[in-house]
Formats: sequence, C-alpha cells, structure tokens
Amino acid sequence: MNLKKFSISIIVILLLGLIVYRIFSNVEEESKNNDKGGKKSPMAVNAIVISEIDYANTISLSGSIEANETVEIRSEVSGVVEKIYFTEGTNVSKGQVLIKVNDIELRAQLSQAQTRQSLAGENERRAKLLLQKEAISQEEYDIASAEFRSLKAQTQLIQAQIAKTTIRAPFSGKIGLRNISPGTYVTPSLLITNLVNTNQLKITFSIPEKYAAKVQVNSIIKFKVAGTSEEFEAKIYAMEPSIDITTRTLQVRAATENKNNSLFPGTYANVELPLDVVKNAILIPTEAIIPIQNGKKVFVAVNNMATERKIKTDTRTENNVLVIEGLKKGDTLITSGIMSLKADAPVKVTLQ
Repeated sequence: MNLKKFSISIIVILLLGLIVYRIFSNVEEESKNNDKGGKKSPMAVNAIVISEIDYANTISLSGSIEANETVEIRSEVSGVVEKIYFTEGTNVSKGQVLIKVNDIELRAQLSQAQTRQSLAGENERRAKLLLQKEAISQEEYDIASAEFRSLKAQTQLIQAQIAKTTIRAPFSGKIGLRNISPGTYVTPSLLITNLVNTNQLKITFSIPEKYAAKVQVNSIIKFKVAGTSEEFEAKIYAMEPSIDITTRTLQVRAATENKNNSLFPGTYANVELPLDVVKNAILIPTEAIIPIQNGKKVFVAVNNMATERKIKTDTRTENNVLVIEGLKKGDTLITSGIMSLKADAPVKVTLQ
C-alpha cells in the first residue's frame, strides 16, 4: 500500500516538473524572439500615403424597374367570348379591339327598350299638346314626361353595356399571354391578359433621409441590371413629398427610354445616384477600416509605430470609403495586417 502511494507521488512530481519545464521553455523561446533591449520585432505591413482628390459623391442603391403603364385586361360584363382579335406577345395600338363578348341578349333588350322609349316619347308629345289645351293637368303631363325620360335612360344603359362587350386596348403596348379561348365564359373577376407599355420604363428606388435634400428633379442617374455590363441612364421626374417614417427613406422615381427592348419590367436595378462633388476628398480602401463599438478606426504609421485614429465616413464606392474626419493629406495609412496590430506596435512599412 505504501509502495502504491509512493509511486503515485513520484508520477505527480514528474508531471509537475514537466509542466514547469514547458513554461520556462516557452518564456525562453519568447525572449529569444525579442530584441536584446526587450523590444518586439517590427511587423511588416503595407501602407499608402493619403492624398486628396475631387470626388464625385455618389451612393449605390437598389431599385426596381417598372413598366410605364400596365393594366390587367378584364371584361366589365359577363358573357361568352365570341372572338379574340390579338396575338399573344405582340404590340397593339390604343383603341384596338382585343376581345368581343357575345351581346345577342343585350341587343334584344335594346330593341325592346327602344320600342318602349318610342311609345313613351309619343305619349309625352301628345300629353304636351293636351296640356297646352288644358285638357289634362300638369301632374298627368309630368308623369308621361318622367316615363319617357326613364325609358330613354334605360336605353342608354343597355347601349353602354353593349359597348362594354367590345374590349379595346386602353393604351399602346405589348399584350401578354391570354388566359381564355373563344367560347370561354368571362366574368369581371377573370383575368384575360396583361397589357404593358415598355417603350418607356420607370425606376423606383429609396434613398436615406440624410441625402433627401441633395436629390433634385431632372437629375441624371446611372443604373445597371443583371445579365449585362451595359450602363443605362434615367432622369428623375418625381419624388414622394415626405419621408417614410417606417424606413426613414424617401422614395424617388426616374424614367428611361427602353431602347432595343433590352430592359424588362420587374427586374432589379443597381442605381448610382450622384449627390455632389467633394473638393479635396480623402478616399481610403475599405479593407483598412476596423469597425469598433463607437464607430470606426484605422492605423497610421508614425515614426515606424502603429497609431490608432478614429474616423468618420460618408459614402462608399465598390472599393473605397469617403473619410470626412480623422485623416489628413500625407498620413501613412496601414492597409494590411490591421487585425493583428495594436496601438504603438513597431511596424516595418512598405508603401504601395
């Protein structure tokens, strides 16, 4: 029993000795990596010298392309489709007949109403002559006159219903795919097809409220869409009169000509909105910025030492950020290894 305890004690002592040895070995190895004066070896970093340029301040936004005009074609009256006058996917002109709904019952009703109207009109004429001769009272004439006007209005109502059986294009544009065939019984709830005017398109997008005062009607914007590298232009023609209190953004709309029909309604657009030209602007690479709790910071090299600088930024491009406070012309901005740097750490700078 004593021998077993003795063996365990020896093992524990050996393990403790090994741990102490490893600790002193790590300390010794770390000290070898330092200079004789106790200073750390400088870290190799890349850097750029800050310069100033005239910068066209723009912001990148997401927008949606919409047709200039779009409408769902439906029948205002119920009935059987007699004939279809359009071909799917083709252009139609304003006022062109698209659909004819059978109106035989309505025409029969119209004939009946016109007959009754004609009779009521004759009665009203005779009553007027009798009133002039004082053969009837004013009340009797008023009854005959009211009957005539009522039947006349009924005739006009049936004529309006017959006119609705001929469905016409409300504007020129491209017709979509049809959902009916000749003989289909249509109702006002049944979608027949869509009509879209794509000769001109609208781009709708929203901007943050802090830029709202910088946007002007008639300003030119540039935008791109997926699937092509071509850059398009549009002109701002309208804005909402107030900021959306939910999103804190202002909705803006621009118009563009759809040349060669290369743009399609419903697609997303990457919009570049120009705001103003900033004189003596400082642009720095995005990768040089470190987000912190109260903002952003960068490292600059001063006398071969890394120095922290808190900065304030404004807009950004694809690769750069506009700095409005914290840096000045001539500063040496560190652009690599920034996540490993600490304040006052020695650095060996390679300018790019």
